[in-house]
Amino acid sequence: MSDSPAIVHGAPTEAGHSHGEHPAYQRHHFETVEQQADATNFAMWLFLLTEVMFFGGLFCAYLIYRNWYYPAFVSASHQLDVRWGTANTFALIFSSFTMAMGVWCAEMKKKGGLVLCLSLTFLLGMVFLGIKTIEYHEKWEKHHIPGIRYSMQSFLNPASDEAAAAYGDKPLPLDMARHTEIYFFLYFAMTGMHALHMIIGIAILGYMIIRARAGAYTTGHVTFVENFGLYWHFVDIIWIYLFALLYLISRHP
Repeated sequence: MSDSPAIVHGAPTEAGHSHGEHPAYQRHHFETVEQQADATNFAMWLFLLTEVMFFGGLFCAYLIYRNWYYPAFVSASHQLDVRWGTANTFALIFSSFTMAMGVWCAEMKKKGGLVLCLSLTFLLGMVFLGIKTIEYHEKWEKHHIPGIRYSMQSFLNPASDEAAAAYGDKPLPLDMARHTEIYFFLYFAMTGMHALHMIIGIAILGYMIIRARAGAYTTGHVTFVENFGLYWHFVDIIWIYLFALLYLISRHP
């Protein structure tokens, strides 16, 4: 036998895995972790591009119809409570901050900080959905949900409606009042799709919190957290545009 020391194939390296092996989070069809991260990031940006096109179409439809039926859209927008919209905006802006801090904690391998930041983001997302539920319930009570139960009373007789009276709205002609239903159709379409994205994000956050408490995302592999952060920031940005278009423009007594 030779006196020279034997070379053990597959001895652990400083990276924590053996020569010829790969980390547990690296999929078998990628040659390196870097290649996997690049492919994942590219897929995420491609997905966000499709989301931009989807919401961009809704925004264009809203602006076109608003230009056609301006008086109806102005009167209908006065039915939204800007205070609830503002509260939701601050909730999402702060949730973007907590999500960004969560990404930083994952990069710095701070398990406790990551769990805390993800939990705060989860909580703020639930606050947003809670406020949106209150707003939807108000529309239901006023019969402002498009369909057979839709009521134009608030626009034909603004004095009978507290919100319309506060803005000094004038009665709309019947043919123009009918077009307020288009406003609320677009309102529910845009905010509803946004809320669906929020629900999906909150569900993923719940999964991430469970995994983070088990020690995931703080071992050097933070791609999932980073890409989810991009998704969450995108959803927040979409809301800022919705807030401006639906709540803020033409808000003058």
